[in-house]
This record gives sequence, structure tokens and C-alpha cells, in this order.
Amino acid sequence: MKKFFRYTLPLGIILLSVVAVIVMVGIARGQRPERVGSAAKLLLVDVIPVKVESLNLHVESQGSVLPRTETIVIAEVSGKVVSVSENFVAGGFFRKGEVLLRIDPSDYDAALTRAQANLATKQAQYADQKARSDQALKDWQNLGRSGEPSDLTLRKPQLAEAQAGVKSAEADLQKARRDLDRTIIKAPYDGLVRNKQVDIGQFVAPGTALGVTFAIDIAEVRLPVAIGDLRFLELPTAIATDANLNTPVQLSAESTGLPGRWEAEIVRTEGVIDQNSRVVYLVAQVTDPYAVLGKSRQPELRMGTFVRADIQGIWMDNVVSLPRLALREGNTVLVANAEKELEIRNVDIARAEARQVYVSNGLEDGEQVIITAIEAPIPGTKLAIVEGSSGSQPESGAQAQQEAQP
Repeated sequence: MKKFFRYTLPLGIILLSVVAVIVMVGIARGQRPERVGSAAKLLLVDVIPVKVESLNLHVESQGSVLPRTETIVIAEVSGKVVSVSENFVAGGFFRKGEVLLRIDPSDYDAALTRAQANLATKQAQYADQKARSDQALKDWQNLGRSGEPSDLTLRKPQLAEAQAGVKSAEADLQKARRDLDRTIIKAPYDGLVRNKQVDIGQFVAPGTALGVTFAIDIAEVRLPVAIGDLRFLELPTAIATDANLNTPVQLSAESTGLPGRWEAEIVRTEGVIDQNSRVVYLVAQVTDPYAVLGKSRQPELRMGTFVRADIQGIWMDNVVSLPRLALREGNTVLVANAEKELEIRNVDIARAEARQVYVSNGLEDGEQVIITAIEAPIPGTKLAIVEGSSGSQPESGAQAQQEAQP
């Protein structure tokens, strides 16, 4: 018995050691026994369906509303301001032809009277010289002299001098009338006063700024557009005159908490590229921005308002609109194919915006694009699609997994 254990015990220990080594090697190599009934893990994703369609692209911009016509009102004659219109105040509205200010006309009335008297004198002198010239010609003929009389005989130099005196007096009269008219400052258009710089009783000289006004018939907005976005717009050229080329624009702003929207048109480009920002400025116009001329039914749009512009662009056929988060590095998107497996698809991008991309090639109508964030996508990965997913609120964060039923 002792001999039996003496020989068999060492052999058993050796066999157990061999078995233990085999098991450990198998574990190290990742060879685990299959778990019967274990459920395969699927990657839970949110998708949006692909819809191939024709779209009207839009380009966004922004800018401030400015008057098309703005005027610094300048005094053309000197004198004391004797009256100021009640509408000539900051923010005052006035009509075309309305008198805004009056400068004391006394000196200019006197100058006009002197000019009229001077003209009458010069006209009388001319009439006298004309009569003398005519009489000299008659005397020459009555004396029976042959040949043509000289200019001196006919008093032509004196007649020319008198005629020049009449013209000079007429010019002086015109200037006197013009200076008198300039004592009355009239509005050249329907508009508003931006600021007033003089008041009643103040003495002004020629060149003195009286105030600043602007017309309210048309407002303009300068809209910067990147050079790369110009190809998506149908714009008039810098020298275009055809009104049919105008491009529609939707302006929007929030003023005092109340949103406003206005229809406008791109009427021209400034024709140059800004050297610092590398953009092209487009000019949009809004008719009757204050809605007081009866030419517009839109809300009031005040000068200086900062607005956002949605510029209508060109039509593109056979494109797919996707949220920007669906586009991955290298112009690729993730697709859930018919077998619910993950595909990495190369696509052609027609246009990329901050929130949207437009795919021109690489996707078919009805396919499903994955919008769930996946850190390291592997082609062929089995997928579980979120029921009723539409892409409006995509999954975010790390991968979400769900165990399928066996």
C-alpha cells in the first residue's frame, strides 16, 4: 500500500499541474468557454431618413440699417437765425418743401433793390447808346458819303460797353435774388432730423452746419458675404440697371423685446472685395422704412437697427439636407444599411453651413443616416435603431448599448 502511494502520488501531482497549465494558457489566449444563451450586444443609434429633393439655398448675413440719403444742412449766406420750425428737432419729421429755418433777410432785400435799380440804369444807358448809334448811321447816309462807316462813327464800342453793363447788372440781380432765397432753408425731401446744431437768434456764416437730416423714402443695409458664398446667390452685377435682377431678402430683428420682419431686396453689390475681411458687401433696400409715406405696410424699421438677413439663393436639384453633426471627418457619414449594419460612406458636399450640410452625391433616397455620436465607428457593427427616431433630438455622449433578446 505504501509502495502504491509512493509511485502514484507524484504521477497524479504531475497530471494536475499539466491540466492547470493548459487551463491557464487557454485563459491567457482569450479562449473562454462559450456561454450558452448569451445575448449579442447591439449598438443603439438614432437615425434620420435620407430625402433627395430640390432646395432653395439661403445665405445669412447681418448689418445695420442706414438711410440711403443723408444731408448735412449748410448755411449758404450769413445772418441771424430768425425762425426755426417746430419740426426741426432731433427726430422731427418733415415734408419735402417745408421751411426748416429762416435767416434774417433784411440785408438781402436791400441788395435785391440795389440790383434792380442798377439794372434799370444799365438798361437806360444801353438804350441811349443804341439810339446814338442809329442816329450816327442816319447822319452818314444823309450826308451822302460812300462806303461803310467805321465802328467809331457808329459808336459800336460804346454800345458794346453799355450792353455788357446790362448783362452784368442782370447777373447781379440774379445773385441778389438767389441770396435772398437762401435765407429760407427748405427740406429737399420727406425725412427726419438726426440732430440740430443751431437755434433761433444764433448768427451763422456761409458754411456753418445747421443740422443733419436724412430721407425716409428708402433705407439700406450693407451685408457682408464671404467670397465662397457668392456662387450660391444670383446677384446683379456692379453696373446692372435691370430691376428684375433684384434678389429677395428677409430681414429680422428684435427691438424692445418685440420681433420684427421686413421684406427687402439686394439692389446692387459694391463691386470690390474688402482687403481686410475678404468679403463682398451687398446692399439691400427697404422701401418706406418708417411706414409713413403710404408705400409700405411693413412694421416701422428705424435707422441704426441691427438686423439679420436671410438672402434667397439659387435652386439646387437632387441634394440631401443633413444636420452638421451628421458629417464626420473626411466628408463621410455613417449609414445604417438594410441589414442594420454600420457603413462609413464617402459623400460630396455641395455646401456646408454652421448648422446644416447639403450632400450632392453619395446617398440614396430612403437610406438612414446615423446622427448618434460614435467615437470609433467600425464598419459591419450590428445596430439597434431607436424606435421612431427622426433626428430632431439626436443622442449625445458615449455609445449607448442595448441587449437584444436571444
